[in-house]
Amino acid sequence: MSQEGIFLDSAPADQLQSDVKEKKGRSRLGVIVTGVLGGSLVALYAVAAPFVAPALRKVCLPFVPATTAQVENVLGVLRARSGTLVDIGSGDGRIVIAAAKHGFQASGFELNPWLVWYSRYKALREGVHRSTAFHISDLWKVSFAQYSNVVIFGVPQMMDQLELKLASELPSTAKVVACRFPFPTWVPENTAGEGIDTVWVYDAKAFKSHLQHGMTRKTTPEHEDTPESHT
Repeated sequence: MSQEGIFLDSAPADQLQSDVKEKKGRSRLGVIVTGVLGGSLVALYAVAAPFVAPALRKVCLPFVPATTAQVENVLGVLRARSGTLVDIGSGDGRIVIAAAKHGFQASGFELNPWLVWYSRYKALREGVHRSTAFHISDLWKVSFAQYSNVVIFGVPQMMDQLELKLASELPSTAKVVACRFPFPTWVPENTAGEGIDTVWVYDAKAFKSHLQHGMTRKTTPEHEDTPESHT
């Protein structure tokens, strides 16, 4: 057989091997691409889930960073205060860290673990990690009885429920500072700022008395006769 014939006979075999190698290369590339995409989706879910999950709750605190004016207003209305302070829904920790720098033993409660870890890092970087604490927790499952100063960036849907919780837990010496939205029935003793930077200050002695009065009215029959006095 001539050399030309041998070449022609071997050409299909070479082509077949080339096709097999090309298919294996494509298959390997597909596996790599699938792995990368899958890993990216898992990573995206891991990062996004802590932000999305709270939003799926019936009542949640969305993360909206406090403005510089809001932080200054909070510290301003609490300038004569001291002791323990808690920020409910502490976000990236800026209120807690600022309060610690002004002498408070400050804590933050936040449902998003990424924000809590970032807050801890910021506190360490700012040198106030010994006077701050950040907790991953649902605010409805925590007692705030140990705090004498409370800061809350709430939403309207939760403020009436939070009124009852704080009134039943806080000591009568406590002060509560509401940012962005006031409490629905409490009467503030002071306000500071304007617009979205407004803060409302409430005295625990006043709203605890209001709660007790309301509970008394609920437990007392409307048409109960007042007993006559006997001398």
